[in-house]
Amino acid sequence: MAELIRPGTVLPAEREPITILTSDGLKLVGEVATPLGGDRSKAILCLHPRPTHGGMMDSHIFKKAANRLPALSGITVIRFNTRGAESERGKSEGDFGNGVAERADVIAAIDFSFNDLGVQELWLVGWSFGTDLALQHGNDPRVSGLILLSPPLLTTSDDVLRTWARDGRPILALVPEHDEFLSPTAARKRFGLIPQIRIVESKGAKHLWVGEPYVHFVLNSIVQELKPEFTPLPIEIE
Repeated sequence: MAELIRPGTVLPAEREPITILTSDGLKLVGEVATPLGGDRSKAILCLHPRPTHGGMMDSHIFKKAANRLPALSGITVIRFNTRGAESERGKSEGDFGNGVAERADVIAAIDFSFNDLGVQELWLVGWSFGTDLALQHGNDPRVSGLILLSPPLLTTSDDVLRTWARDGRPILALVPEHDEFLSPTAARKRFGLIPQIRIVESKGAKHLWVGEPYVHFVLNSIVQELKPEFTPLPIEIE
């Protein structure tokens, strides 16, 4: 009998703890969730919300991505705590760097994804604070594109946006209708500097994407970018 996918649903995957070493000598804790069979060819690297406001690798959208996407879409999900952030997996070394020192974290995580995990196609998925990290520090030429959830653009300058415009790689921004930091109208204005960006407004959603319909919207949008043949994602499992 089919069962609804619920917030606590955990589908089969190969889940392993990882440790990422930064250029300044810090150990960052994380986890990789791989489809059964070990295919890591397509993956997302999750950049979580601001740690000083509770953000971590287990922030609910990313935890649910790791719990569902390997089984539902064949996508590998890589999560980690930036410096000073803590979750059930543990606490990463170092102190919160307000998005500046975290440059080393993002670079190290990208390198780890390709060099240690063998990923072939990597997308950065930032949420809130994590979108500023992706925009400012994620322009490694090996990265296929960016997916931005609730981008506040608090610390990202227009010069950085122009850099992505010249770069040309795909960027998808999912903006909640009732986002407290950057409304869809404001997002269209700020991101107008990037011609290739696609801005999708989520009706009824707020910055934290609370509620299963909004979680499904986000996860389905991610899969649509990487493996559209697996969309729409199911809302039930056998």
